[in-house]
Amino acid sequence: MKIRFMLVYAAILSIVACTNSSENKEINNQSFTVTSPILIDTSFTNEYVADIHALKNVEIRTRIKGFIDKIHVDEGQIVKQGQLLFTINSQELKQELLRANAQLKNAIAEYKMIEVELNNTKTLVEKNIVSKSELEMVKAKLEAANAKIEESESIISSVKLNIEFASVKAPFNGIINRLPLKAGSLLDEGTLLTTISDNSEVFAYFHLSEKEYLEILYEKNEQQNQIVNLVLANGKVFNNKGKIETAESEIDKNTGNLAFRARFKNENNILKHGSSGKIALVTKLKKATIIPQKSTFEIQENNYVFTIDKNNVVSTKSIKILQRLPHLYVIESGLSTNDKILYEGIQNVKQGDKINSTFIALNKLLSASQISK
Repeated sequence: MKIRFMLVYAAILSIVACTNSSENKEINNQSFTVTSPILIDTSFTNEYVADIHALKNVEIRTRIKGFIDKIHVDEGQIVKQGQLLFTINSQELKQELLRANAQLKNAIAEYKMIEVELNNTKTLVEKNIVSKSELEMVKAKLEAANAKIEESESIISSVKLNIEFASVKAPFNGIINRLPLKAGSLLDEGTLLTTISDNSEVFAYFHLSEKEYLEILYEKNEQQNQIVNLVLANGKVFNNKGKIETAESEIDKNTGNLAFRARFKNENNILKHGSSGKIALVTKLKKATIIPQKSTFEIQENNYVFTIDKNNVVSTKSIKILQRLPHLYVIESGLSTNDKILYEGIQNVKQGDKINSTFIALNKLLSASQISK
């Protein structure tokens, strides 16, 4: 039994040895292309979800009670500043104005009567017919009468203002949105009549991480970084370029992001208040280290390449990827231009293999494969 076991074990070792010998022979006979990272000036575009807001978007609300007498505009209509939008029934206000004017006339008449009484009292005091206290009482009555006049004038001004509020006008040039009420509707003070939007320009609000914000802040060509594109919901780029105008003063503690605002001209009113899109922000890189994507592989969410030493021995090296470009990776750390990496065939080698290699500069490989930088 022991002899049989030894014979089987020897046979297995022989098979394994033959297999390993065959694999090593295959690697030794195969020539692999090796290259090195290069430095280039390039750029990449990041997209950030944006909320679109009109330059002005306000609610039009009634400031008085009443009924809608007439609606002078329609939904989606372009209006000018000061244009009449709604007329609210103001008959009751006009009656209040008549009463207020009548009260004012009475107050003025009463004032004049007391004024005559005051002059007579002054004469009587000079002749010592009445005491000075009588004169003071008449003066107080005159002041009270004057207060009534002022009160009446105030009421008249208030009623006239309310009558003006009965004619609801556009606060600025814009587009009328939905009209939730119709003519004849009963209104309370503050009832929403419609909203109006000035879309001649729009604001796009988006968020950057603190790291991205600092990269933009320290970018040498700062003016260039302030110019952005807007990608619309259909995937097309908006005709006009925008400019980053401002940012919030605080970083959100929950997200670690900072809100930015970009302004876009919108002459044809293509963009509407409440639209969605993406801000396309171009970041320039100077002397960026790049390698082909096909030279990398991933293990448990970490990225690696195979490096080749002077003895053509394969080693695994961890890298950190900064940005993905078409067919290329921008490397943040882990490689230098002095390193030699396996260009392709990474699935055919493993750590510690010794290979036959041919070095070809990455520029030539990119040109030969027509990979755009």
